[in-house]
Amino acid sequence: MTLTSNDKAATKAEAQARVDQIRAFNAEQKILHERGLLTLDDAQHRAIQTYHQQLLRELQQQQDIDLTEHARHLSLGTQIVAFLGAGAFAASVFFLFYQYWGLFNQLQQVCVLIAAPLLTLFAAAWIKQRDSSGYYAKLVAIISFVCFVLNLVLLGSIFNITPSPNAFAAYAVYGFLLAYLFQARLLLVAGLVTGFMFIAAKTTFWFGGLYWTALWERPENFLLSALAFFALPLFKSQDRYPGFAAIYQIISACAFFLALLILSNWGRGSYLPWNAHLIVGLYQILGFATSAALIVFGLRRHNGQLMLLGNVFFAVLLCNKFFDWWWDWMPKSLFFLMMGLIAILALIAFNRLRKRQQQLIIQSNTIEPAKEVAP
Repeated sequence: MTLTSNDKAATKAEAQARVDQIRAFNAEQKILHERGLLTLDDAQHRAIQTYHQQLLRELQQQQDIDLTEHARHLSLGTQIVAFLGAGAFAASVFFLFYQYWGLFNQLQQVCVLIAAPLLTLFAAAWIKQRDSSGYYAKLVAIISFVCFVLNLVLLGSIFNITPSPNAFAAYAVYGFLLAYLFQARLLLVAGLVTGFMFIAAKTTFWFGGLYWTALWERPENFLLSALAFFALPLFKSQDRYPGFAAIYQIISACAFFLALLILSNWGRGSYLPWNAHLIVGLYQILGFATSAALIVFGLRRHNGQLMLLGNVFFAVLLCNKFFDWWWDWMPKSLFFLMMGLIAILALIAFNRLRKRQQQLIIQSNTIEPAKEVAP
């Protein structure tokens, strides 16, 4: 049997989803056979098994996916070890530079700084061609990013260059480049964070009239950029890069709600020419509205991570408001008792919502079929 072009996985995520479908199909087929609800003759059974074996072999060769739950756990452990290893190597490079930096003359220092990110970038590309798992290439790519940051920091120190927020733009561009070249989610996080800092620093200088290092004093500078990056996966599909859409939205939502949380307690950090108490109240209302909107958005998109994030920030804002209302005059034991009772009420509400959804599914007597994933 030869697999057709439709049986070839476009991405690792699609390949893993197809493997999970096959495992679920085999498990359900076994249960139906034991209960006498599905009977296949030997030829049909062999044809299905042969097709699945060939398909799994092909997917394993193409994308190095996990064929069993045990293999998936090992893969997760491998990712954690790779992350720790990348952090250790990055720290080693950082301290190595500073330990022996004074032993080189200026020309040697410049050559080392220019060569380090380039050599590690080429090494990561070379490893990627020979390592199907991608773990080693991602590890070297993270080291390349650290070398690039050290490059700009130390070159600025050597030539006494005035610190500039443009360095964050360079970090962001290089982080995004490495992230998409090697599908490294950690580097995407680095690109997003440095991108937020660049935009906030520039906005602080242009509109706030402050030096760019005062970017933390104007939390509003993070709001629009966070919304823009959150919306990016909605307009530009990230299906070829597993996990990237989630990272865009989770990191952006965190940046947005952290800025709102600061503004809901510190009105003087706002550009609005109003009374600080009025600004605080406005951002508290906006925080509740947007966190509730994020919960609804996650529910409609069947995205549990965004729903959880919306719930967390809604709870944080609610606790912050309760603290303002009750902490000064209410006994501490009664305050925490009230918090516990409110948590129980929220738990009851969520359980009722969940049971209502389950009853609707039972009444319709249909379960929404999973989207077919092209292998």
